[in-house]
Amino acid sequence: MNPIVKNILAVIAGIILGSIVNMGIIMISGSVIPPPEGVDLTTTEGLKESMHLLQPQHFIMPFLAHAIGTLLGALVCVLIAANHKMKFALGIGAFFLAGGITNLFLLPSPTWFAIVDIALAYIPMAWIGGKFALGFAKK
Repeated sequence: MNPIVKNILAVIAGIILGSIVNMGIIMISGSVIPPPEGVDLTTTEGLKESMHLLQPQHFIMPFLAHAIGTLLGALVCVLIAANHKMKFALGIGAFFLAGGITNLFLLPSPTWFAIVDIALAYIPMAWIGGKFALGFAKK
């Protein structure tokens, strides 16, 4: 297969898989760590109105969704890409980082969460996913 086509498919697969994992974790988060009584986590408006009621444990699942989605998206991208594998892995991280930054503007969250999420959930996880996939591919 043409390397350019393969690389494009790798990026698309990484974005799709990372998005599915992210959304899947977000969807089950209320079952794992129940929100405070009366809080609606299913809509942006509900989240905005209830953000002040959320405690630190309510931010664990969103962080994991961002981190694991990025990690697996980068991992799959590296496994599929023809060349420049780490560049594409970091590109997946940059894509999800842009989404994370956008989300911070649309849905204000505590400063501590914004810092932790931006600093640890995207580029570092993409790098780890890329390194893991490179090591796996060599074996």
